Amino acid sequence: MQPIVSIANLSKTYASGFEALKGVDLDIRPGEIFALLGPNGAGKTTLISIVCGLVTATAGSVSIGGNDIIKAYRKARQLVGLVPQELTTEPFETVIAAMRLSRGLFGLKPDPEKIETILRQLSLWDKKGAKTVTLSGGMKRRLMIAKALAHEPRVLFLDEPTAGVDVELRRDMWDLVRGLRDTGVTIILTTHYIEEAEQMADRVGVIRKGELILVEDKAELMHKLGKKQVSLHLNQRLDAVPPALMKHDLELAQDGCELIYTYDTNADRTGITALLTDLSEAGIRFHDLQTQKSTLEDIFVSLVSERP
Repeated sequence: MQPIVSIANLSKTYASGFEALKGVDLDIRPGEIFALLGPNGAGKTTLISIVCGLVTATAGSVSIGGNDIIKAYRKARQLVGLVPQELTTEPFETVIAAMRLSRGLFGLKPDPEKIETILRQLSLWDKKGAKTVTLSGGMKRRLMIAKALAHEPRVLFLDEPTAGVDVELRRDMWDLVRGLRDTGVTIILTTHYIEEAEQMADRVGVIRKGELILVEDKAELMHKLGKKQVSLHLNQRLDAVPPALMKHDLELAQDGCELIYTYDTNADRTGITALLTDLSEAGIRFHDLQTQKSTLEDIFVSLVSERP
């Protein structure tokens, strides 16, 4: 399957000498939700801005639907919708006028039915005559998405789409993004809410200091890098981990009332049986046991905090 977005050896160095991107290679599959994760300043917004034609790369190439973003700019840009972090709306423009303008900017004929479909999809049809200044922050965020969809793009970039919205609206927007994917739109998402990526993404990319350090199917990433923890709630408090248990690399928590054992989910043996045997021989008793699996956030933090 041919990628819908293909990025090769992409680099960006600003006039100050700052290297925002360093030789990034990435292919985005048609119809997937791809989450691009990274700490502030990692290069996420720079990468999106180059692909969308807002920033010029220092080196490398990008094509969208087979169209080079420099040599075939208009064709490439026609295929892309962008929802930036900032809420950039004209305060005294009505919702429907904003949609008509966004469609017209790409040279498309008016299509009232298409505009109505998009606005209904985003629960904005009842606000079609309202001026954007009267909309709530969540409604303005929805309008930004609607405007990005007005010209019927095949690829939609969402840069922190749920920043500043409440939990209920965030979940509504997750459903919306899944619905867009189901219609064939490819979604590239950046987010600080790792739960968002874990809930929605088909694949995950992690960028750190301008370098793409990992691209993996989400399920495979969780399987390969995920770990499990066993928490043992002790009958008696410990001041320190006994020497006989040091080989298990245990962590003492809850003021000495809990022992935490972490193990690799892919290892041939978990080591739990040996741990329980050693606990018994050491005379340590516990009244409860809980297990917990790594989240995508745990994996992300471990990846970006590693030394380069």
